Amino acid sequence: MKPHIFMLTIPQVDGGTNISIKLRWSQKLLYNDGQFTLTVPFSFPEYVTPAVRKISKKEKIQLNVNSGIVTGILCKATSHPLKETKRHAEKFSFLYESEVLTWSKTDFSFSYSVSSSNMFGGVLLQSPPLYDHDQRDMFCVYLLPGSQKSTEVFKKEVVFVIDITDSMQGRPLEATKNAISSAMSKLGPEDSFNIITFSSETSLFSTSMELASKEAIERATTWLSTKSTVEGSTCISIPLEHAYEMLSNTSGSLPMIFLITDGAVEDERNICDQMKKRLKNSGSLCPRIHTFGIGSFCNHYFLRMLAMIGRGEFDAVCDLDLIDNRIQKLFSNAFSTVLADITVDAFNDHEQIEVYSSCIPDLSFESPLTICGRYEGSFPDTLKAKGILGDLSSFVMDLKIVRAKDIPLDRVLSRQEIDLLTAQAWLSENKQLEQKVAQLSKVTCNISEYTRMVLLEKNKIDKAIESSGAQKVKKTDPHKIKDPLAPRKTLLQSLSVGFGDLTATAENIRPGFEQQKLPDAAEVFLKATSDCCGRMCNRCCCMCCIQCCSKMNDQCAIVLTQIFTALAFIGCIECCTLCCGQDGQ
Repeated sequence: MKPHIFMLTIPQVDGGTNISIKLRWSQKLLYNDGQFTLTVPFSFPEYVTPAVRKISKKEKIQLNVNSGIVTGILCKATSHPLKETKRHAEKFSFLYESEVLTWSKTDFSFSYSVSSSNMFGGVLLQSPPLYDHDQRDMFCVYLLPGSQKSTEVFKKEVVFVIDITDSMQGRPLEATKNAISSAMSKLGPEDSFNIITFSSETSLFSTSMELASKEAIERATTWLSTKSTVEGSTCISIPLEHAYEMLSNTSGSLPMIFLITDGAVEDERNICDQMKKRLKNSGSLCPRIHTFGIGSFCNHYFLRMLAMIGRGEFDAVCDLDLIDNRIQKLFSNAFSTVLADITVDAFNDHEQIEVYSSCIPDLSFESPLTICGRYEGSFPDTLKAKGILGDLSSFVMDLKIVRAKDIPLDRVLSRQEIDLLTAQAWLSENKQLEQKVAQLSKVTCNISEYTRMVLLEKNKIDKAIESSGAQKVKKTDPHKIKDPLAPRKTLLQSLSVGFGDLTATAENIRPGFEQQKLPDAAEVFLKATSDCCGRMCNRCCCMCCIQCCSKMNDQCAIVLTQIFTALAFIGCIECCTLCCGQDGQ
C-alpha cells in the first residue's frame, strides 16, 4: 500500500483459529562507544490484548549471537530477563520464555561490547551457497574504532552545499538549516567552514573559508536563516566545483563537502566523472564528499556513487520528520573520523580480488567500517590495513583472517552489495551488472531496482502435492488452460526508490507529494482508517503498520482477541498490530 505498509487478506477465519505469522528482515546493529545494540519492536498496544476475559499468553525470545570476534566480548544490558543457555568463543545463546496476561509493552533490546580500546580489524571468509549465482568466495573486512575516546580526530575544513530550490520549502529546508547550525557549533576553533546555497544560481556565505570562531558561526547562522527557497532549476555541478576549489589547497586537515539536495539533474554521470578525475589528482587527504538525499525525486544512486568516489558517506530519507536527525548523524560520523586514506595491501596486488567499493571510506569513531567483495583462488594468508591518523601519522594494523562457518555472509552483505553494484550499474549503464543485481536480489530476497516482489498464495492441495513428491503435468498452452492447483500470483507495487525524477525536479514538486495509485482494497482500508493519526511506527524495522489514535469498541476487541491470541514472538519475529477505524469495520 505504502512503502512501510502491507495488507494481506486472510479469508474464512473462524473463531478460535490459530494464525501464525513469520516475518524475516535484516537490520544494522546500532553502534556507540564500542558497544553494539540490537533493538527489535516488541511492544503491543492495549487493544491487542484480549478484553473479554483474562487469557494466558506466551512470550518467547530466543537470541543467538555470533559476533565473529573470538575474544573480548562482554554482554552489557538487556530489556527482558534473558537466561544464558550457551557460550562458546564468539557465540552466545539466550532464552526468555514466560506465560503472561498482558503482552510486552517494552521493545526488546540487547547490547554487547568489544573490550578493546584500540582500533582493530579482521577478515571473514566464506564459500558461496549452492544457490548463489556468483560462485566465487566471499570476503568481508571489518575495522572497529575501539572505545578509546582520546583518539585524536582530524582538523576539519568543511563546506556545506545546500539545495534551496522551491521544492525544499518548509520542513526540508528548515530541518537542513537546523542540522547545519548544530553541526557548526560542534566545530573547533582550529576548524574552518563555508556555506554554499544553490538553485539555478549559487550564493556563498563567504568568498573564502572562515575559521569556526563563535562570531563567525553566529554570522553564518544569521545568514543561513535569511535564505529562503527560490524558483528555478537545480544546478549541482557549479556549487560542487566551487566547494572543491575552496578545499583544493588544504594541508594538515581533512577537507569535507556535504551536499544536500532533493532533486535530480541531467548531468549526474558527467559530475561523477569530473569529480573522479579531480580527486584522483588531489593526492593524500583529498576532499571527502558526503551526500544526503531528501525524498524519492533525487537520484539516490548518483548521490551514493558521488560519496563512494569521494570516500564519504551517503544517506537519504523519504520521511520528512527524520531529516534533522539523519543529517546530524551524517555530520557526527564525518566529524569523528579517526582513520583516513585507508588501504588494504592485497587489494591492489591481487587480480583475483574484486572489491565492491572502488574507494574505501574513512573510519569514524561513531561507526564500524565494512568492506566486502569476492575472490577466486586462494586468499592471502596475511593482510594489513594502512591509513593516516588524526595527528597525520601513519597507522598499520594486522587483520586476522577467519573462515566464517556459521555467519551467512551472503545474507549479511547482500543489501550493501546490491546498493553498491546498482550505483555502479547506473554510472556505467552496464546491462550485465544489472542482471547480476537482479539475480542477487532474487536469491537473497532483497528489493532491487531490477526486480519486483510477487505475493504467492498456495492452497492446501498444492502443498499436499509438493509434500507427496508428485509432479505436476506441464500445460502446453498456459494461456488457454488454467491450472487450478497453481498458486495465485499478485504483483506488488515497486518498493525501490528509482533513479530520480527530472520532471518532478524541474517542476519543483516537494518531497512527500509522490502520487501512487493504491489497490481498491487499500483505498477501502485507508478510508476506514481516515480518523487515524496516520503516523508511521518509525521504530519498526519490519514492514509494519500505522498507529491508531481512535478508541476501539467491543466488537473490535473481540475480533482482535481471536486474531492475536495465538501470536507469539520467536527469535527475531515481529507481529504487526492491526489498525481499526472508529466504526469498527
